[in-house]
Amino acid sequence: MKHLGSVLASILAGLVTSYLIFLETNELILTSIAGGLVFLVLIAMFYGEKKLFPEWKGDLIFCIGVGALLGIGTAFLIIKLFFDGSGRSISYLITLFLGFIGIKAGLAFYKHPGLSIFGGGAGTGELSFGVGSKDEVRDKILDTSVVIDGRILDIADTHFIDGPLILPNFVLREIQLISDSSDPIKRARGRRGLEMLNKLQRKGSIEVKITYSDYSDTREVDAKLIKLAIDTGGKIVTNDFNLNKVAELQGVKVLNLNNLANALKPVVLPGEELNISVIKEGKDENQGIGYLEDGTMVVIENGGHLVGKEVKVVVTSIIQTNAGKMIFTKVNR
Repeated sequence: MKHLGSVLASILAGLVTSYLIFLETNELILTSIAGGLVFLVLIAMFYGEKKLFPEWKGDLIFCIGVGALLGIGTAFLIIKLFFDGSGRSISYLITLFLGFIGIKAGLAFYKHPGLSIFGGGAGTGELSFGVGSKDEVRDKILDTSVVIDGRILDIADTHFIDGPLILPNFVLREIQLISDSSDPIKRARGRRGLEMLNKLQRKGSIEVKITYSDYSDTREVDAKLIKLAIDTGGKIVTNDFNLNKVAELQGVKVLNLNNLANALKPVVLPGEELNISVIKEGKDENQGIGYLEDGTMVVIENGGHLVGKEVKVVVTSIIQTNAGKMIFTKVNR
Protein backbone atom coordinates (compact mmCIF):
# COMPACT_ATOMS: atom_id res chain seq x y z
CA MET A 1 0.00 0.00 0.00
CA LYS A 2 3.05 2.25 -0.16
CA HIS A 3 1.94 4.15 -3.27
CA LEU A 4 -1.82 3.94 -2.69
CA GLY A 5 -2.13 7.70 -2.15
CA SER A 6 -0.46 8.48 -5.48
CA VAL A 7 -2.62 5.99 -7.40
CA LEU A 8 -5.90 7.17 -5.83
CA ALA A 9 -4.94 10.81 -6.38
CA SER A 10 -4.31 10.08 -10.07
CA ILE A 11 -7.65 8.25 -10.42
CA LEU A 12 -9.53 11.10 -8.74
CA ALA A 13 -7.85 13.69 -10.95
CA GLY A 14 -8.88 11.71 -14.02
CA LEU A 15 -12.48 11.44 -12.79
CA VAL A 16 -12.73 15.15 -11.99
CA THR A 17 -11.34 16.03 -15.41
CA SER A 18 -13.79 13.68 -17.12
CA TYR A 19 -16.69 15.16 -15.17
CA LEU A 20 -15.84 18.76 -16.04
CA ILE A 21 -15.41 17.96 -19.74
CA PHE A 22 -18.63 15.94 -19.79
CA LEU A 23 -20.53 18.93 -18.37
CA GLU A 24 -19.33 20.99 -21.29
CA THR A 25 -19.54 18.51 -24.19
CA ASN A 26 -21.81 15.59 -23.16
CA GLU A 27 -19.37 13.40 -25.14
CA LEU A 28 -18.71 10.19 -23.22
CA ILE A 29 -15.82 8.96 -25.42
CA LEU A 30 -14.01 12.32 -25.30
CA THR A 31 -14.36 12.58 -21.52
CA SER A 32 -13.09 9.02 -21.04
CA ILE A 33 -10.01 9.68 -23.18
CA ALA A 34 -9.26 12.97 -21.39
CA GLY A 35 -9.62 11.39 -17.94
CA GLY A 36 -7.39 8.49 -18.95
CA LEU A 37 -4.71 10.82 -20.27
CA VAL A 38 -4.73 12.84 -17.03
CA PHE A 39 -4.38 9.60 -15.05
CA LEU A 40 -1.41 8.41 -17.14
CA VAL A 41 0.35 11.79 -16.97
CA LEU A 42 0.03 11.91 -13.17
CA ILE A 43 1.29 8.32 -12.80
CA ALA A 44 4.31 9.26 -14.92
CA MET A 45 4.87 12.31 -12.70
CA PHE A 46 4.73 10.22 -9.53
CA TYR A 47 6.89 7.32 -10.69
CA GLY A 48 9.13 8.77 -13.40
CA GLU A 49 12.79 9.44 -12.69
CA LYS A 50 12.21 13.18 -13.17
CA LYS A 51 9.34 14.10 -10.90
CA LEU A 52 7.76 17.40 -11.85
CA PHE A 53 6.70 18.23 -8.29
CA PRO A 54 8.84 16.07 -5.95
CA GLU A 55 7.57 17.91 -2.87
CA TRP A 56 3.92 17.01 -3.65
CA LYS A 57 3.10 13.79 -1.83
CA GLY A 58 0.46 11.33 -2.95
CA ASP A 59 -1.64 11.68 0.18
CA LEU A 60 -1.68 15.49 -0.16
CA ILE A 61 -3.07 15.30 -3.69
CA PHE A 62 -5.45 12.54 -2.59
CA CYS A 63 -6.97 14.73 0.15
CA ILE A 64 -7.21 17.75 -2.15
CA GLY A 65 -8.75 15.58 -4.88
CA VAL A 66 -11.36 14.11 -2.52
CA GLY A 67 -12.21 17.60 -1.24
CA ALA A 68 -12.56 18.97 -4.78
CA LEU A 69 -14.69 15.99 -5.84
CA LEU A 70 -17.03 16.39 -2.84
CA GLY A 71 -17.28 20.14 -3.46
CA ILE A 72 -18.10 19.67 -7.15
CA GLY A 73 -20.58 16.92 -6.32
CA THR A 74 -22.32 19.16 -3.81
CA ALA A 75 -22.43 21.94 -6.40
CA PHE A 76 -23.99 19.57 -8.94
CA LEU A 77 -26.79 18.64 -6.50
CA ILE A 78 -27.48 22.29 -5.57
CA ILE A 79 -27.61 23.32 -9.24
CA LYS A 80 -30.01 20.47 -10.08
CA LEU A 81 -32.28 21.20 -7.10
CA PHE A 82 -32.37 25.01 -7.07
CA PHE A 83 -30.90 26.46 -10.25
CA ASP A 84 -31.85 24.01 -12.98
CA GLY A 85 -32.30 25.97 -16.21
CA SER A 86 -30.98 29.25 -14.74
CA GLY A 87 -28.03 29.46 -17.14
CA ARG A 88 -24.46 28.25 -17.22
CA SER A 89 -22.85 31.30 -15.62
CA ILE A 90 -24.33 30.75 -12.18
CA SER A 91 -23.64 26.99 -12.50
CA TYR A 92 -19.95 27.66 -13.16
CA LEU A 93 -19.74 30.11 -10.26
CA ILE A 94 -21.30 27.66 -7.80
CA THR A 95 -19.10 24.81 -9.07
CA LEU A 96 -15.90 26.89 -8.79
CA PHE A 97 -16.83 28.23 -5.34
CA LEU A 98 -17.72 24.86 -3.80
CA GLY A 99 -14.80 23.18 -5.55
CA PHE A 100 -12.46 25.73 -3.95
CA ILE A 101 -14.10 25.16 -0.56
CA GLY A 102 -13.63 21.42 -1.03
CA ILE A 103 -9.92 21.87 -1.82
CA LYS A 104 -9.46 23.99 1.31
CA ALA A 105 -11.28 21.36 3.39
CA GLY A 106 -9.11 18.58 1.95
CA LEU A 107 -5.95 20.54 2.73
CA ALA A 108 -7.13 21.15 6.30
CA PHE A 109 -7.92 17.44 6.63
CA TYR A 110 -4.42 16.57 5.42
CA LYS A 111 -2.75 18.86 7.95
CA HIS A 112 -4.87 17.76 10.91
CA PRO A 113 -2.46 16.51 13.65
CA GLY A 114 -4.80 13.88 15.06
CA LEU A 115 -5.30 11.78 11.92
CA SER A 116 -4.57 8.06 12.12
CA ILE A 117 -5.37 7.32 8.47
CA PHE A 118 -1.80 8.27 7.55
CA GLY A 119 1.07 6.05 8.64
CA GLY A 120 3.47 8.21 10.63
CA GLY A 121 1.02 11.10 11.06
CA ALA A 122 -0.48 13.63 8.73
CA GLY A 123 1.66 14.98 5.93
CA THR A 124 4.20 12.14 5.80
CA GLY A 125 3.50 11.30 2.17
CA GLU A 126 2.22 7.73 2.49
CA LEU A 127 -1.22 6.20 3.01
CA SER A 128 -1.48 3.15 5.24
CA PHE A 129 -5.12 3.14 6.39
CA GLY A 130 -3.87 1.66 9.66
CA VAL A 131 -5.18 2.26 13.16
CA GLY A 132 -2.99 4.71 15.05
CA SER A 133 0.35 6.02 13.87
CA LYS A 134 3.36 4.01 12.80
CA ASP A 135 6.83 4.93 11.59
CA GLU A 136 7.19 5.69 7.92
CA VAL A 137 9.51 3.42 5.96
CA ARG A 138 11.95 5.70 4.17
CA ASP A 139 14.45 5.02 1.43
CA LYS A 140 18.06 4.74 2.58
CA ILE A 141 20.34 6.69 0.22
CA LEU A 142 23.89 5.30 0.09
CA ASP A 143 26.89 7.62 0.21
CA THR A 144 30.17 6.80 -1.55
CA SER A 145 32.02 6.31 1.75
CA VAL A 146 29.56 3.74 3.09
CA VAL A 147 29.68 1.70 -0.13
CA ILE A 148 33.49 1.58 -0.14
CA ASP A 149 33.53 0.81 3.60
CA GLY A 150 31.62 -2.42 3.00
CA ARG A 151 30.01 -2.83 6.43
CA ILE A 152 26.61 -2.08 4.90
CA LEU A 153 26.72 -5.62 3.48
CA ASP A 154 26.81 -7.22 6.95
CA ILE A 155 24.25 -4.77 8.33
CA ALA A 156 21.83 -5.61 5.51
CA ASP A 157 22.10 -9.30 6.42
CA THR A 158 21.02 -8.55 10.00
CA HIS A 159 17.80 -6.83 8.74
CA PHE A 160 18.30 -3.90 11.12
CA ILE A 161 17.86 -1.55 8.13
CA ASP A 162 14.48 -1.71 6.44
CA GLY A 163 13.26 -0.24 3.20
CA PRO A 164 15.08 -0.18 -0.12
CA LEU A 165 18.69 0.99 -0.38
CA ILE A 166 18.95 3.73 -3.00
CA LEU A 167 22.18 4.03 -4.96
CA PRO A 168 22.27 7.36 -6.85
CA ASN A 169 23.83 7.14 -10.28
CA PHE A 170 26.20 10.04 -9.44
CA VAL A 171 27.55 8.02 -6.47
CA LEU A 172 28.08 5.01 -8.74
CA ARG A 173 29.96 7.24 -11.21
CA GLU A 174 32.19 8.53 -8.41
CA ILE A 175 33.02 4.97 -7.29
CA GLN A 176 33.85 4.04 -10.90
CA LEU A 177 36.19 7.06 -11.18
CA ILE A 178 37.91 6.02 -7.94
CA SER A 179 38.31 2.44 -9.21
CA ASP A 180 40.00 3.82 -12.38
CA SER A 181 42.39 6.05 -10.41
CA SER A 182 46.13 5.93 -11.07
CA ASP A 183 46.67 5.82 -7.30
CA PRO A 184 46.79 2.10 -6.36
CA ILE A 185 45.25 2.72 -2.92
CA LYS A 186 42.30 4.68 -4.35
CA ARG A 187 41.90 2.13 -7.14
CA ALA A 188 41.72 -0.71 -4.61
CA ARG A 189 39.12 1.17 -2.55
CA GLY A 190 36.98 1.87 -5.62
CA ARG A 191 37.08 -1.73 -6.78
CA ARG A 192 36.18 -2.89 -3.31
CA GLY A 193 33.13 -0.59 -3.41
CA LEU A 194 31.99 -2.08 -6.74
CA GLU A 195 32.51 -5.57 -5.36
CA MET A 196 30.42 -4.73 -2.29
CA LEU A 197 27.59 -3.47 -4.50
CA ASN A 198 27.64 -6.66 -6.58
CA LYS A 199 27.51 -8.82 -3.45
CA LEU A 200 24.70 -6.71 -2.00
CA GLN A 201 22.58 -7.11 -5.14
CA ARG A 202 23.29 -10.84 -5.45
CA LYS A 203 22.43 -11.63 -1.84
CA GLY A 204 18.96 -10.18 -2.10
CA SER A 205 18.68 -9.67 1.68
CA ILE A 206 17.51 -6.12 1.01
CA GLU A 207 16.28 -4.35 -2.10
CA VAL A 208 18.83 -2.17 -3.91
CA LYS A 209 17.64 0.41 -6.45
CA ILE A 210 19.64 2.71 -8.72
CA THR A 211 18.16 6.17 -9.22
CA TYR A 212 19.16 8.33 -12.16
CA SER A 213 18.01 11.59 -10.58
CA ASP A 214 20.74 14.20 -10.92
CA TYR A 215 21.29 17.86 -10.14
CA SER A 216 23.20 19.70 -12.85
CA ASP A 217 23.38 22.91 -10.80
CA THR A 218 26.10 21.43 -8.58
CA ARG A 219 29.05 19.10 -9.08
CA GLU A 220 29.50 18.21 -5.40
CA VAL A 221 28.28 14.68 -4.65
CA ASP A 222 27.48 15.60 -1.03
CA ALA A 223 25.27 18.49 -2.15
CA LYS A 224 23.49 16.21 -4.63
CA LEU A 225 22.88 13.61 -1.90
CA ILE A 226 21.30 16.21 0.37
CA LYS A 227 19.05 17.52 -2.42
CA LEU A 228 17.99 13.97 -3.30
CA ALA A 229 17.18 13.22 0.35
CA ILE A 230 15.12 16.43 0.63
CA ASP A 231 13.22 15.67 -2.60
CA THR A 232 12.45 12.03 -1.72
CA GLY A 233 12.21 12.23 2.07
CA GLY A 234 14.88 9.53 2.35
CA LYS A 235 17.68 9.11 4.87
CA ILE A 236 21.38 9.31 3.97
CA VAL A 237 23.56 6.37 5.02
CA THR A 238 27.16 7.55 5.43
CA ASN A 239 30.44 7.41 7.33
CA ASP A 240 31.35 10.99 6.45
CA PHE A 241 31.39 13.23 9.53
CA ASN A 242 31.16 16.49 7.54
CA LEU A 243 28.29 15.25 5.35
CA ASN A 244 26.53 14.10 8.52
CA LYS A 245 26.67 17.58 10.06
CA VAL A 246 25.76 19.50 6.89
CA ALA A 247 22.80 17.20 6.23
CA GLU A 248 21.51 17.55 9.79
CA LEU A 249 21.70 21.35 9.51
CA GLN A 250 19.39 21.12 6.50
CA GLY A 251 16.92 18.85 8.29
CA VAL A 252 17.94 15.62 6.53
CA LYS A 253 17.91 12.39 8.54
CA VAL A 254 21.28 10.61 8.59
CA LEU A 255 22.30 7.07 9.53
CA ASN A 256 26.02 7.19 10.40
CA LEU A 257 27.57 3.72 10.51
CA ASN A 258 30.52 4.97 12.56
CA ASN A 259 28.12 6.15 15.26
CA LEU A 260 26.40 2.77 15.12
CA ALA A 261 29.72 0.94 15.46
CA ASN A 262 30.74 3.09 18.44
CA ALA A 263 27.40 2.48 20.12
CA LEU A 264 27.81 -1.29 19.74
CA LYS A 265 31.32 -1.47 21.15
CA PRO A 266 31.49 -3.42 24.42
CA VAL A 267 31.53 -1.27 27.54
CA VAL A 268 34.82 -1.57 29.43
CA LEU A 269 35.14 -0.08 32.90
CA PRO A 270 38.22 0.75 35.01
CA GLY A 271 39.21 -2.23 37.11
CA GLU A 272 38.12 -4.87 34.58
CA GLU A 273 40.59 -7.52 33.44
CA LEU A 274 41.31 -8.21 29.75
CA ASN A 275 43.42 -10.72 27.86
CA ILE A 276 45.38 -8.80 25.23
CA SER A 277 47.94 -9.79 22.62
CA VAL A 278 50.69 -7.16 22.55
CA ILE A 279 51.15 -6.33 18.86
CA LYS A 280 53.77 -3.59 18.88
CA GLU A 281 55.56 -1.00 20.98
CA GLY A 282 53.87 2.30 21.70
CA LYS A 283 55.14 5.85 21.21
CA ASP A 284 56.11 6.29 24.84
CA GLU A 285 58.97 4.39 26.43
CA ASN A 286 58.25 0.75 27.35
CA GLN A 287 54.63 1.04 26.20
CA GLY A 288 52.83 -1.85 24.48
CA ILE A 289 49.93 -1.67 22.06
CA GLY A 290 47.16 -4.22 21.53
CA TYR A 291 43.64 -4.24 20.10
CA LEU A 292 40.25 -5.57 21.08
CA GLU A 293 38.26 -7.61 18.56
CA ASP A 294 36.30 -4.52 17.51
CA GLY A 295 39.52 -2.61 16.74
CA THR A 296 39.66 -0.51 19.93
CA MET A 297 43.27 0.37 20.79
CA VAL A 298 44.58 -0.84 24.14
CA VAL A 299 47.69 0.83 25.58
CA ILE A 300 49.65 -1.33 28.06
CA GLU A 301 51.82 0.49 30.56
CA ASN A 302 55.30 -1.07 30.86
CA GLY A 303 54.38 -3.56 28.16
CA GLY A 304 56.92 -2.72 25.47
CA HIS A 305 59.00 -5.81 26.27
CA LEU A 306 55.94 -8.08 25.95
CA VAL A 307 55.50 -7.74 22.15
CA GLY A 308 54.28 -11.03 20.68
CA LYS A 309 52.86 -12.27 23.98
CA GLU A 310 49.33 -12.50 25.34
CA VAL A 311 49.03 -10.96 28.78
CA LYS A 312 46.33 -10.25 31.32
CA VAL A 313 45.86 -6.55 31.95
CA VAL A 314 43.73 -4.35 34.21
CA VAL A 315 41.92 -1.31 32.80
CA THR A 316 43.08 1.92 34.44
CA SER A 317 41.33 4.60 32.33
CA ILE A 318 39.40 5.16 29.09
CA ILE A 319 39.69 8.14 26.74
CA GLN A 320 37.15 8.96 24.01
CA THR A 321 38.66 10.79 21.01
CA ASN A 322 37.36 11.79 17.56
CA ALA A 323 39.13 8.77 16.13
CA GLY A 324 37.50 6.42 18.62
CA LYS A 325 38.05 5.01 22.09
CA MET A 326 41.46 4.30 23.70
CA ILE A 327 41.82 2.03 26.72
CA PHE A 328 44.80 2.42 29.06
CA THR A 329 45.85 -0.60 31.08
CA LYS A 330 48.62 -2.02 33.20
CA VAL A 331 49.86 -5.59 33.40
CA ASN A 332 48.09 -7.65 36.08
CA ARG A 333 50.85 -9.18 38.17
